Amino acid sequence: MTRNFSILPVLLVLAIISLPLCLMYLSLVIDSFTNAPGGSLIPDEVTLEHWRFLVDPTLVGNVWVSTFYTVVYAVALVAVVVSLAATGGYALSRLNLPFRRMFLGGVLIMHGFPAVTLIIGMFLVLQFIGLYDTLAGIVLVRAALTLPLAIWVMKGFYDSVPWEIEMAGIQDGASRFTVWRRLILPQVKPGLIAITVLAFIDAWGEFVIPRVLAPTTDFEVLSVFLEGISIPDSVEYNFDIYKAVGLYYTLPVLILFLIFQNRLMNIFGGGTKG
Repeated sequence: MTRNFSILPVLLVLAIISLPLCLMYLSLVIDSFTNAPGGSLIPDEVTLEHWRFLVDPTLVGNVWVSTFYTVVYAVALVAVVVSLAATGGYALSRLNLPFRRMFLGGVLIMHGFPAVTLIIGMFLVLQFIGLYDTLAGIVLVRAALTLPLAIWVMKGFYDSVPWEIEMAGIQDGASRFTVWRRLILPQVKPGLIAITVLAFIDAWGEFVIPRVLAPTTDFEVLSVFLEGISIPDSVEYNFDIYKAVGLYYTLPVLILFLIFQNRLMNIFGGGTKG
């Protein structure tokens, strides 16, 4: 198969567009490990002084406690989203449910609303059910906002799995649940991995929901922790330490994306055939 055009101009355009972002991240790394003047790309003196917050809680606070609560928040969100999307996507793909098309349309519309536009309604609901200012409350709210996309992704994967696989299992005497668990789920494993990574990244980078719907609890996720130390008017404010904390906060997401980037692209490929 011959190419109709050279890919080099496309790569050149993408490189030019990405250059400011790359320079920004490079400056962030340099400033957090050196004493170079702010914004300088030329290292001055290499030091780990700005990373003392990892061992000295008195510097900016206990970052490990915030990391723990962020991991708990992310893992809980992944568990809720993956379990509901895996079962809900299968039901919408395989079962002849009443008002199925209307429900699918409603799920898609729900995904189109930004979290900020729903914050008042979510606040009132959480207060009514007694989950305002709790970890469980913000997990349920974030799950409700992440589920529409996850359900649509899983439905697409289930749609691409041939019916013959399922029918063969049923004819052999297996129950519908056994067929789903042992025959269908392995076919849609790329979709499960993709929504797991997306849900984890959503939780790790979430700021508005924990900040607004859980403002006074003892747990504090890293995004709120980072916002709490960004006080430029403070006499003790150290912008290099702030950059180091920001890099610490960003690294897990970057590593996760680099590991699973090919899996994330499988969202557009559907389930495994055959």
